[in-house]
Amino acid sequence: MSNTAAAPSPKKSGWSDFEPGPALRGAIIAVGVTLTSASLIAVTRALAGVVPDHGGAHSLAVILHLATVVPCLPLGAWLLLKRKGTPQHKALGKIWLVLMVLTALSAVFIRQLNNGSFSPIHLFVPLTIWGAWQAIATARAGNIAKHRQGLIRFYLGALTIPGVLSFLPGRMMWAWLIG
Repeated sequence: MSNTAAAPSPKKSGWSDFEPGPALRGAIIAVGVTLTSASLIAVTRALAGVVPDHGGAHSLAVILHLATVVPCLPLGAWLLLKRKGTPQHKALGKIWLVLMVLTALSAVFIRQLNNGSFSPIHLFVPLTIWGAWQAIATARAGNIAKHRQGLIRFYLGALTIPGVLSFLPGRMMWAWLIG
C-alpha cells in the first residue's frame, strides 16, 4: 500500500460563486420590470379592446408568441437574481427554456412586418434555439460559469433586443401600449 495521498482536486465551483454584480443585477431588474410592465399593459389594453386593431394580432402564432414570451420576462429575471442550483431553480429554468423555444418557434410564423417574408428580427429564432441548447449542454457538463454567463447573455440579448424592437413605433406592441 502506498502512503502517497492523492493530489487535492480543484474546488468545484458552486452556484453561489457566480452572483451578478450590482450593475448587472440592475440591468436584469431594469429589463425585467420595464419589458414585463410594458408587455402587461399592452396586452391588457388589447384584451380590453381599447386599442386599434392591428393586422395579425388574432393569429394563433401571435397569441402563442405572447403567451410564451411575456412570462419569460419576469421568470428569467427571477431565475438570474435568486439562489441558483436549488430544485426550484432547476424546474423553473426548464420551464423558462421551454417557453423560450416555443416563443422562437412561434415567431417563425409571424411575418406581417415584412409582407410574408422573414425579417431581421427572425435571426433571433436560431439564436434562441442555440442558446437553449447551450444552456442545457453547459449545465449538464457541470460548467456552471459558462452556463450562467450564457444565460445572462441569452436573457439580455434574446429577450431584450427583440423585446425593445417590438415596441418600436408602427409595431403591434407599440400600438397596443400607446395607441
